[in-house]
Amino acid sequence: MAAELHPCSGKLIGLSNSNRTAQRNQPVQEFNNGLVLSREPLKDRDVFTVRIDKKVNSWSGSIEIGVTSLDPAGLDFPSSATGLKGGSWIVSGCSVLCDGRSVLEEYGRDLDQLSEGDRVGIQRSAHGELHLWVNGQDCGAAASGLPTGLWAVVDLYGKCTQVTVMSCEPPSLAERDTERETVEEHEQEDEEVVVCGVREGEFGGLTSAVNLAAATNGTLEEVPELPPTHNRPDKFPNNLEPETGLTEHQLFDVLNNAIVSLYRSEDNGGGDLGVGGTGTDSGTGSRGDRGSSSGGGSINGNSSDSGGGTGNTGSVSNSPAGGGGARLGAVTGGMLTNDALLFHEKCGTLIKLSNNNKTAERRRPLDEFNNGVVMTNRPLRHNEMFEIRIDKLVDKWSGSIEIGVTTHNPNNLDYPATMTNLRSGTIMMSGCGILTNGKGTRREYCEFSLDELQEGDHIGLMHKASGALHFYINGIDQGVAAAQTPAVVYGVVDLYGMAVKVTIVHNHNHSDRLRRNNAIMRALSPDVGRPRPALSLTPDPDAPDRLLFHSNCGQKAAIISEGRTALRPHATDDFNHGVVLSGRPLRSNEVFQVRIDKMVDKWAGSIEIGVTTHNPAYLQLPSTMTNLRSGTWMMTGNGVMHNGTTILDEYGHNLDRLKAGDTVGVVRKEDGSLHFFVNGVAQGPAAWNVPPSIYAVVDLYGQAAQATIMDDVDLPPLPEDSSEGPTVMSPSSPCSVAGGNGANDLRFHQLHGTNAVITNGGRTALRQNCRSEFNDAIVISNRCLRDGELFEIVIQKMVDRWSGSIEAGVTAIRPEELEFPNTMTDIDYDTWMLSGTAIMQDGNTMRNNYGCDLDTLTTGSRIGMMRSATGDLHYYINGVDQGVACTGLPPEVYAVIDLYGQCVQVSITSSSGPQDNSLCTSNITEKSFSIHSPVAGVAHRLHSKHGKNVVLLGEGCQAVRVGGYAHGIVFSAKELKTDELFEVKIDEVDDQWSGSLHMGLTTLAPPELPSCPMSGLSPSLTQLRCKVTWLLAGSEVRRNGLLQRQNYGASLDRLTVGNRVGVKRCSDDTMHVLIDGEDMGPAATAVAKNVYAVLDLYGRVTAVSIVSSSVLEDAGSVKAPSLSSDSCSEGEEDRTPVEGGEPALVHNTVMAFLENHGKNIQLSHQNLTAARVSSYNQGLLVTAQPLPRQQLFQFQIDRLNASWTSSLSLGVIGHSPDRLNFPSTACCLKRSVWLLQRDSVFHNSLKICENYGPNLDTCPEGTVLGLLVDGNSCLHLYVNGMDQGVAAQDIPTPCYPLIDLYGQCEQVTIVTNTVSTVGGESGEARCQGDMEKADMVDGIKESVCWTPHPEVNPNKTCEYQALCSRFKDLLTLPDGYFNEDAKYNLCYCESCHKLRGDESYYKRGEPPRDYALPFGWCRFALRIKPHCEVSNSFKKWHIAYHGTSVGALRRTLDHAQLLSGTSSIFSVSPVKTEGPNGYSEPEENSSNSLPGRDRERDREVPRVQLSPTMRYSGLEMFAPKVQFRDPRSHCCHQAQVGFQVCVRPGSYKVGPQTLGASEPLDPRFSNTEIEWITKDQGGTLLYGLLIRVE
Repeated sequence: MAAELHPCSGKLIGLSNSNRTAQRNQPVQEFNNGLVLSREPLKDRDVFTVRIDKKVNSWSGSIEIGVTSLDPAGLDFPSSATGLKGGSWIVSGCSVLCDGRSVLEEYGRDLDQLSEGDRVGIQRSAHGELHLWVNGQDCGAAASGLPTGLWAVVDLYGKCTQVTVMSCEPPSLAERDTERETVEEHEQEDEEVVVCGVREGEFGGLTSAVNLAAATNGTLEEVPELPPTHNRPDKFPNNLEPETGLTEHQLFDVLNNAIVSLYRSEDNGGGDLGVGGTGTDSGTGSRGDRGSSSGGGSINGNSSDSGGGTGNTGSVSNSPAGGGGARLGAVTGGMLTNDALLFHEKCGTLIKLSNNNKTAERRRPLDEFNNGVVMTNRPLRHNEMFEIRIDKLVDKWSGSIEIGVTTHNPNNLDYPATMTNLRSGTIMMSGCGILTNGKGTRREYCEFSLDELQEGDHIGLMHKASGALHFYINGIDQGVAAAQTPAVVYGVVDLYGMAVKVTIVHNHNHSDRLRRNNAIMRALSPDVGRPRPALSLTPDPDAPDRLLFHSNCGQKAAIISEGRTALRPHATDDFNHGVVLSGRPLRSNEVFQVRIDKMVDKWAGSIEIGVTTHNPAYLQLPSTMTNLRSGTWMMTGNGVMHNGTTILDEYGHNLDRLKAGDTVGVVRKEDGSLHFFVNGVAQGPAAWNVPPSIYAVVDLYGQAAQATIMDDVDLPPLPEDSSEGPTVMSPSSPCSVAGGNGANDLRFHQLHGTNAVITNGGRTALRQNCRSEFNDAIVISNRCLRDGELFEIVIQKMVDRWSGSIEAGVTAIRPEELEFPNTMTDIDYDTWMLSGTAIMQDGNTMRNNYGCDLDTLTTGSRIGMMRSATGDLHYYINGVDQGVACTGLPPEVYAVIDLYGQCVQVSITSSSGPQDNSLCTSNITEKSFSIHSPVAGVAHRLHSKHGKNVVLLGEGCQAVRVGGYAHGIVFSAKELKTDELFEVKIDEVDDQWSGSLHMGLTTLAPPELPSCPMSGLSPSLTQLRCKVTWLLAGSEVRRNGLLQRQNYGASLDRLTVGNRVGVKRCSDDTMHVLIDGEDMGPAATAVAKNVYAVLDLYGRVTAVSIVSSSVLEDAGSVKAPSLSSDSCSEGEEDRTPVEGGEPALVHNTVMAFLENHGKNIQLSHQNLTAARVSSYNQGLLVTAQPLPRQQLFQFQIDRLNASWTSSLSLGVIGHSPDRLNFPSTACCLKRSVWLLQRDSVFHNSLKICENYGPNLDTCPEGTVLGLLVDGNSCLHLYVNGMDQGVAAQDIPTPCYPLIDLYGQCEQVTIVTNTVSTVGGESGEARCQGDMEKADMVDGIKESVCWTPHPEVNPNKTCEYQALCSRFKDLLTLPDGYFNEDAKYNLCYCESCHKLRGDESYYKRGEPPRDYALPFGWCRFALRIKPHCEVSNSFKKWHIAYHGTSVGALRRTLDHAQLLSGTSSIFSVSPVKTEGPNGYSEPEENSSNSLPGRDRERDREVPRVQLSPTMRYSGLEMFAPKVQFRDPRSHCCHQAQVGFQVCVRPGSYKVGPQTLGASEPLDPRFSNTEIEWITKDQGGTLLYGLLIRVE
């Protein structure tokens, strides 16, 4: 064929030189779109050769070459060759790709390393193999089975910008002779031909090695000898298999045992191999001893480790063993050297070397954590792997091993304490980041952290010839860590912190292709290398090929019982690294089944099973199989994962619930579908298009400790593609129902729409890719419906993405005859469907506005279809008949469900006819709860409205959560009466989840929920906000999710099966929680009267049953044993309140600041005081001691500098700060840091929470801030002794308090026992919240004064308060109206009220009545009349609010009370008696007792409107906004005004709001009771002026 390029090419290609030269235009600006193809298809054996003319260094990557079956004349050229599909094979770098997917790694020469002038060719051999030629040398077969009619492909990619076609013809005779000589004499190591994963010329050596290994064990006669013709095979796979009959598995066995035998011979000295000399001989014998100049015959050249050799190199036997040994020496000759890579004699002061300097160990590991640096004895060579194995760790220190390279010669280096202290010529991997010269250059280099590695893990590095530095974790390349490193570098290891002992690993040098991991090393068990029965070249057809486990298994796993049993020997110490694979691939329809022999109760999760395309001999086994990102399908829990990604959420029986003795299995059918079995029951197809050559995988994870392969598996047949009756189900199937008579054999047919998936034994259907596909998901019943038979499904999952939803109906078309359309309404014959509210027949609408709307249904709703005996079609929604939809249906119809739009997943229920509460899924039927009948005469039941994951059983006496960990809210069926106990018992817990049952009372009435019970409910009870809810979560009492109290009683998180929990509302309006009959005391006060009991089956608790009666029980009755004290967390038993709200402190550790701190910090007073002495940053400091759990660390702000903006931040750091290099600010810390800044929470510089606590930038001098980590590893912020709630979770141990003296904050002092705290016992100040909690409630003495002491007002510098004050000054109101002492002015901005610890609502007056604090407003205290001040009678009045206009302020203040005739549109309205709600505009002269008033005027009664919350009184129609310009900032703002007033009890009436608002205005006050009306002019007293500025 002509050596030319096709005129059709990539869009950036320009052709010249008669279409022989191709150039990529704009080579510096563009790196792709440079594709060219040969003018004609290649002929067999023709090598299409091009020369690289030009390269640029702007890009990575270079020329790519290959073949494609796509005709360039009609090709839509992709941007690169790897984008070619439809039969394309491309060599890119050193990888081979087929249709864009890698099929071979590390093949031949790296094309990226070729230079200008180099020649590259591509060839299809006569046997259909693809060969790459580089500079006239054949790189071997890259792929096989290629079709004919292929065009050559060249991609001018990246650096390659111009090529020229040199020739297209078969290789010359000289090239073929050169190639043959190269193979025979092994003179060109870099040009070895790779065939079937083995280099040509290497196989002969391996074959001989097999014989040598067998001879060493005395079993030479047992090992077959390959014919001499196979010593140097040209076409190894094609020639060997027909003549010898070796199977692929036997061939793998030969290779593996050969390599293992070589490894073992190395450990024994290697003297019997006949490949080495004395260590000094040059090997001048025959051709067989070429390259044998290594010491002692050591394979890896480590003469000091291998012992002495035979010294006989002068001659070599002509036997296959001898020849093989010579060739093997030649193969590895390039690596054989006496200069082995060891640790240098000079090392850190605490290092002890052993094992011929291959092992390094740090002395006194429990006393010292550093001075453990070791280096290699020589520089690293290019592409040489320096790898170590972690032998020993200690669990005392933070941080662990660090590894890297340095340019420093160990002979001249003064070793530092840690290598990261070296400030020149050093690159280290520390944790998961890269440090260059001690400074971080890459924070997240890889997904592995060195701090998390375990004993036995491997760490390696390689200095590439290109200058790039790569790190390897357990043989897995983590990528480029540094692009350019110096030419001469030494390997360095820092045995820091937890790392104590490491050993250099050499075995990777035998074969880079087979040793990407430590799998072969782990194969060196006592069972490997033993004499084996002779391998017959003709396999015995009668010999059973049993399925066994492969000897290469997870680090914590072991294989026993001749390969039939796998176990984790230390299952109580480790929960992962238990992966085992089958010893051979599974055949089609071959079932691989294992029995769980042993379980442990310590961990969550359990056995996982699946298949993988990876050969176990070469696989680097991950910690868990779901971490593998290629070629793997696993069933885990009740879902299915492919390459680590979940593809089915709710597939079948939950594997985490299996017990010892249960069985699990997997099979791949001939059609490529994958099926799983649980206890012999098929779970349905889990995946499709699974390739044929797959290995079975078992992951002994979590609770699963031992499993055994089951032989003679007798499983029911899988459903075939036929319609011969329903699917046969085993009686033990989770989906089967005992005693069924055929009604429950309804399943979904295996034929379905393109995007539909059938799982759970045919009971569940789902639409895959639900966020990218909305149709093509029709499913149909497996048989016709019988007359009067109900086919009912429950909606299990929906997505809020599409319009439209599920469609349901029937069709007379058999599934085998149905060509599934996009939607079922596209069918124009024999089909009746309900779509939305429309009944459609054959695609046409017959009627609209049917009794239900399918588009409004949500998760948990049930839909049923029934054909009556008279041929009528009825629909049922949640068990309720919606009436006749259509008539005249034929006798045999199939049920049809179209998973359209928002509807994603449905399951068939077990209903037969319209039955209520008949949901039956696999998750329920697999449980076998006994329904406990409560006490006689029980009236307590659970309401039918509940969370979407809940199912009610036993006539509403039992609740079961059937999926997930949330959406488990249930309510009592009726309101609780006073002192009525509602109690449940824990039936089942699931330890795979954290968290536990939540219980409390709520004003949310379940009957008010929408008709679909699951809509409008939050995932968990702590998130329920629509009505007022009081609940106990753990040991915390919350109101509408806000923390009200900590350490209330025994934690609900400790509950287990059999414990009882109850709740009741007592006559004093308090909520009490009872645990096992023991009253924990008042949990909340001011609980409303009309409340329901509410439960949240959250986390661990999955099932409860009611055990209480509506009959009031005697408080002194016999109680069941309560939770033992050891089940409570530390400190919970002592529930005595602590002054200032601080928790009980035990074993307090004296805290002080660490000497290592920011450069602008100066410490004093025994390191208790820290001051920033210059600038505004570089003020980081940490404590020298870690913060113990449950201990409060507090410090006081001593000095602020208003010259700067912003202020301090504080938090904790999860690693030792001893060697921390402090950045300029805390936000630059990126590792294991939790930081509170302003009113937000940050983790590793990422914001995780907003609006938490007060704004720290507004904290004034004297503010005391504190940090506490509770027993649940939650971080709390304390402000002036007030807990602000949980800021962050999962805080590690140990952790160190961290403070950043930034901006305004210049000095802080640690608070000790001798330093008084604001709001502590040393002062008498009490905040408003404290005072109002002590107000008169049912005879308790009220406080004398609820106005806070001036020292408690923390916000002396609040900008919002200052802005409101400036607006007040603009009103020019006389100062005589206001209290002279400004300390009584209070700001209720978010920062100020959080600093004070204000609660949202308080009670006041006699009788007590709720009112809300005016959050968002600023109060300026008004002067109180002297007679009121003396009598203090107004303190027994109620608090209310009154919105008004700016124009009405002066007149109201002049009269000292709210009067009629003010210009406020809200405050006063003359109401005519005949129209109580008909407010008219107020008149200016409508005050009292005016002479001459007519009778009609006398009938007008002035009324003043008030409200207990400013959320109502502060609305704009009541308090109009006015605009003003701030005299200080000159910015425009809008302001509102109002009054805080005292109202005499009995002088007002409570009524509904008059705005017509439909939504609740305040969660505490009903819209029917939010407006107070008074006509008593002396019944109100102005207490404060309220101002709000926007």
